[in-house]
Amino acid sequence: MEERNILCIDLKSFFASCECIERGLDPFTTPLVVADKTRGEGAITLAVTPFLKNKGVPSRGRIFEIPKNIKYITAQPRMSLYLKKSKEVINIFLDFISSEDMHVYSIDESFLDVTDYLKLYKTDDITLAKKIMKKITDKTGLTSTCGIGPNLLLAKIALDIESKHSKNFIAKWTYNDVKTKLWNIEPLTEMWGIGPKTAKKLNNLGIKKVGDINKYPITFYKKRFGIIGEELYLHANGIDTSNIKKEKLENKEKSYSISQILYKDYTIYNTPLIIKEMSTTLAKRLRDNKKVGNTINFGIRYSKNIGKGFHHSRKLPQPTDDEKKIYEVCKNIFDNYIDDLPIRKVSISISKLEDNNFYQLNLFEKENEYEENNKILQCIDTITDKFGNNSLLKASNLLSDSTIINRNNKIAGHSK
Repeated sequence: MEERNILCIDLKSFFASCECIERGLDPFTTPLVVADKTRGEGAITLAVTPFLKNKGVPSRGRIFEIPKNIKYITAQPRMSLYLKKSKEVINIFLDFISSEDMHVYSIDESFLDVTDYLKLYKTDDITLAKKIMKKITDKTGLTSTCGIGPNLLLAKIALDIESKHSKNFIAKWTYNDVKTKLWNIEPLTEMWGIGPKTAKKLNNLGIKKVGDINKYPITFYKKRFGIIGEELYLHANGIDTSNIKKEKLENKEKSYSISQILYKDYTIYNTPLIIKEMSTTLAKRLRDNKKVGNTINFGIRYSKNIGKGFHHSRKLPQPTDDEKKIYEVCKNIFDNYIDDLPIRKVSISISKLEDNNFYQLNLFEKENEYEENNKILQCIDTITDKFGNNSLLKASNLLSDSTIINRNNKIAGHSK
């Protein structure tokens, strides 16, 4: 198996630490909770400081669940601040490696492939990790943790399972640790990529620890779980062939994309609103550039304490820039693959782009339906281009779970 030197770096109690640093406070001695108190005692705590975690307060819970004998400060969530801080950390990573060797996994977590830099810096992966982590603290005030491994999987699991308990917040796993560490992970939900649903199915098969997955051959899991089953078996044995640089090179084909890290856990019920808003944004970008796309790619990432989500593509019968069609395809993928788990990231992209020179009518469409719809969209685009994206809004954009007004102001999508 190929061995790389992968660092998985996570910013400790990120949202809460950002709020403490802005107030000149130490996250390790300050009882601070990030939550929207205007939503009442049932509001979700988006983050708590390490100080509160040590007192048994979970990072994800409800305000009313915090023990009454604990006094704490409440900070209103500020996504713009967290994005600013995250960007500062990413720029620090880029002081050490190229963007081609970095994968930003979430707002507070990134993978760095430092394999080709160790000779350049005449150092080893642990020493380089220490230098990067020190620079993060010196420049931003944030504390980070790091998992190191020969592939992305083992680096991530070393981070999740061991680094938080290490004195220097660094843990390194090798292939030699698969039998002694990886196989002993219990319960199964502690393993990156295994959610409650999958864990329950495995438990019913008598599988309690990760190592128990080897009770059955890979063919059993492929037949029972499909592609996910094959990955499940390989991951249980520490095997992961993902390559950051290779995957980035393969994805360089021209496309338009938008992704959104959500400021709270979303569900199967309110996420479709986010998908619809993102489809609208993506469709407008296509129209602005007079492009249509043939392939839609849609992905969901669950809350980081659960693990992976899914990513699937659909080829269209004909290229489109229609937000309704983009949404319908994404919603279809969503309905077919979603688990009832907390959702923290939604991604949509459209590729195989062509110039929008003509439109081939569908047999089931009225002759002038496309033309009439296009005129309406052109009118909307003219108004929003002149007066701003928030000058015309749908009623659904005013719902509490909507994010489009804030994104139009601060967090525009990006095109590749």
